Amino acid sequence: MTVPAPRRNRPRTLRTPSWLPVDGYVLALLGTVALATLLPASGTAADLAEGASTGAVALLFFLYGARLSTREALDGLRHWRLHVTVLAATFVLFPLLGLAARGLVPTVLTPQLYSGFLFLCLVPSTIQSSIAFTSIARGNVPAAICAGSFSSLAGIVLTPLLAALLLGDSAGGLSADALLKIVLQLLVPFLAGQLLRRWVGGFLVRHKKVLGRVDRGSILLVVYTAFSQGMVAGIWHLVTPARLGLLLAVEAALLAAMLAVTWYGSRRLGFARADRIAIQFAGSKKSLAAGLPMASVLFGPQASLAVLPLMLFHQMQLMVCAVIAKRRAHDAEGNTGTDGDPGTDGTAVAPPAAPSVGRITPMTTPG
Repeated sequence: MTVPAPRRNRPRTLRTPSWLPVDGYVLALLGTVALATLLPASGTAADLAEGASTGAVALLFFLYGARLSTREALDGLRHWRLHVTVLAATFVLFPLLGLAARGLVPTVLTPQLYSGFLFLCLVPSTIQSSIAFTSIARGNVPAAICAGSFSSLAGIVLTPLLAALLLGDSAGGLSADALLKIVLQLLVPFLAGQLLRRWVGGFLVRHKKVLGRVDRGSILLVVYTAFSQGMVAGIWHLVTPARLGLLLAVEAALLAAMLAVTWYGSRRLGFARADRIAIQFAGSKKSLAAGLPMASVLFGPQASLAVLPLMLFHQMQLMVCAVIAKRRAHDAEGNTGTDGDPGTDGTAVAPPAAPSVGRITPMTTPG
């Protein structure tokens, strides 16, 4: 008779219940907003928080640069039509829809909420969640990786320029000081990460979980600093529950439009099903991880209202895209004839094995 080995005591990790349709990190963000509302940093504490937030933003973009594989990006250039389509959806169609929403001011959106809504339309696409949803839906995962990477790389330059062009004084304008601040806080750390990737890449891989917590903690610090400044400035009286409800309705319409355009538009462009899945998930989503630090640099004390639409849109896109990804996976199982459609380069694109279609956990950053 063999005696079963004693069970090892494994440390319990705090997880969001599977029945709760809210991403756990979004709950942490909401908790940070509540903390800033009840205990905002002011005086010397505000100065310390702002300095720490500035350092956190620089650290985030250094890690983004160090993680981006230049070789993978170059290998993905053969799918240039797909990447151009995703970039056009992210930095052309999204901003055009954002500009069209200007007609909703002031009846539906306040000027401040509209500035945040338009900024949401200028933010680059996600990487982690786009890959996860594309994989679940049996889409072209390598294309999703490259498309998200290209979008994030382009967003470092395009998002601040578009914000200065379309938002004007709301985003601080395009002064020499603003450009210098963007370069020092965003571009220089990113390029430093790219240059040092050869030496720090192995360390990042070995400590991926720990650095993932650093990413998330840095973003929480940025959120706390931004909303503390908003509380001190007394801007929360501009937002009412009714306005938030209207903002959610407008964002739902925006997400529905982008999901429809990227799916049916890519079919009209002749893309295979696996590529269309990658285009839909990469072209219809916005990165909370990239948008929050950029907003803190571009908007300063007004960043709290600027990031509120992005935070709401982030949670909405996770919930909706999770449902769509599961449906795409179910359709693929029932119609195997379309799974091996020829890709845009003329070769067959075999769908990757779909992981569990339960809860989606971000890889390193909230996306």
